[in-house]
Amino acid sequence: MKQMLLLAAAVLVFTGVHAQQVSGIVRGGNGKTIYLFDDQDNNPDDSVVIKNEQFSFRVKSGKEPSVYALILKDVNYPMLFVTGGNEPIQLTTSVSTYPIATSVKGNENTQAMQEYQKAFEPLIKKAQELNEEAQTVNPEDEPGKNAFRKKAEVFSRDVVNTGKQFITSHPRSIASIWLLMNELRSRLEPEEFRALFNSLDKSVQESQYGQSVTAYVKSLQANVLNIAADDFSQQDTKGNPVKLSSFRGKYVLVDFWASWCGPCRQENPNVVKAYNRFKDKNFTVLGVSLDDNRDRWLRAISQDGLHWTQVSDLRGWGNEVAVQYGVQSIPTNFLVDPDGKIVARNLRGEELEAKLEQLLK
Repeated sequence: MKQMLLLAAAVLVFTGVHAQQVSGIVRGGNGKTIYLFDDQDNNPDDSVVIKNEQFSFRVKSGKEPSVYALILKDVNYPMLFVTGGNEPIQLTTSVSTYPIATSVKGNENTQAMQEYQKAFEPLIKKAQELNEEAQTVNPEDEPGKNAFRKKAEVFSRDVVNTGKQFITSHPRSIASIWLLMNELRSRLEPEEFRALFNSLDKSVQESQYGQSVTAYVKSLQANVLNIAADDFSQQDTKGNPVKLSSFRGKYVLVDFWASWCGPCRQENPNVVKAYNRFKDKNFTVLGVSLDDNRDRWLRAISQDGLHWTQVSDLRGWGNEVAVQYGVQSIPTNFLVDPDGKIVARNLRGEELEAKLEQLLK
């Protein structure tokens, strides 16, 4: 065991990686487990039980700053911090205010990340309220659905405005690029997204996260109209592979959704209505589900009356087609014409029928 530990230490030295201490105080947290996650997968790197309201981790810290998350058991949202610098990171919070910290000591990236979380705290609460409200709206209540849709649009604008203000005032922070990718990319037009990315400091643009954004920007062609839609293949409900290109010659709405997504289920009646009206006029729908549970996926298809082709790889947010098309929020859709070109995107409610009416005269 000692030889293994010495070898590990040698590897850390020669690869330029060192351990950084991350510790904190969680008022009222005695006996609760706190988990450490990196940004690579969904499995915790480590966990400890809080004692004397304190916790401590040793985290790998290399040349590149990396985002980590501290998740407190029974709390839905993580506290984020960023490795880097020589000084330890110290966070003070409480069970009732988690993941917002009352005190942050450490590198500037970690401090900026906490400022980002504070800025978005009211929006997180609003999102929870909207998700709960979505479950109560009757699918047959058109005025109710329209009223809810307007609230959702106001919320989305608030997210964009808050995010843009933060990025403008924090051009050198990893938090800004993290926010850009996780909060804004599904809400911004491609050119505006590129402009915000280009406004960041070169050091952030060239970071590991900046490189990911550069790759994503290349994939933004899915959000540009009148270009060819990338082909894909995924299995339908019976396990048969289905290609997007197999629908060539028809207008097809590629609809990204999931059984667990309240706004998606709220929008489904509008898609059903459009499908029933135009299915005999060279139009169909191809549903791509971000589900990870087959039974719930099939049950939702039946409950919502989705009588068109449905595909999924049951990998949740890791769905290969969703990643390929840069989908970061659902519902999201792309309307592909008979030649395989994207001619519209994110058509909601009456907009979908109006667009189809215009195209399928």
